[in-house]
Amino acid sequence: MSEATWLTVVFIAAGAQLAVLPGEKVQFIIAGLSTRFNPYMVVAAAGTAFAGWTAVEIWLGQTVTELLPGIYLDAATAALFVVFAYLLVRTAPEPGAPDKEPASGVLTDGGELDVRVPVLDWRVPNKMGGFLPIFALMAFGEFGDKTQLITISLAAQYAAFPTAIWTGEMLAIIPVSMANALFFYRFSHAFDLRKAHFAGAALFGFFAADFAMSVLFGFSVWETVVGAVAAGLPF
Repeated sequence: MSEATWLTVVFIAAGAQLAVLPGEKVQFIIAGLSTRFNPYMVVAAAGTAFAGWTAVEIWLGQTVTELLPGIYLDAATAALFVVFAYLLVRTAPEPGAPDKEPASGVLTDGGELDVRVPVLDWRVPNKMGGFLPIFALMAFGEFGDKTQLITISLAAQYAAFPTAIWTGEMLAIIPVSMANALFFYRFSHAFDLRKAHFAGAALFGFFAADFAMSVLFGFSVWETVVGAVAAGLPF
């Protein structure tokens, strides 16, 4: 451990995150959001949440789970998923209607953005677009992912290099998230936008149900499937 250098830890952290990012639910959330919102804004909000969580995980480690009981975060995440599924269905174009800009956010009749914080019903200022609710969604949605467990483990192993861990993880997470968002943003144009809305709503509906099942019965379909696939890999 004494032979480790700052740059070495950067590469270790980046490699560890790249190994677990495929199949993480937050990447699927980014893909779904990018069919409706500006992908750069989605990644900016998601990246802010990732950066904040990573810093907290590095400095506080497993204390985070004691301060923020997982059941409350899971419940809040499920509620946000339901809200986004509803918004996607509500704003889906009518059959035969001309395509509109899919990254324009949730629009009022006057063409202004109308994004509200769940429960509080507080309207996010138009200049922020969907940044705040997407940030909240990603902050809650990332809780419990393997990416967080990797960070906690690395922080315990390389306590002398907290900035290297943070830098390495951001170098992995942000580019992957950006590529993911841009791909699905452009990919959605090749299909009927109405169908893209319903597909995104179905995605959020699934995760909402999966979170509810996890809270109520302690079983997650998504985590079970991902775990089975990972166990079947030859490495």
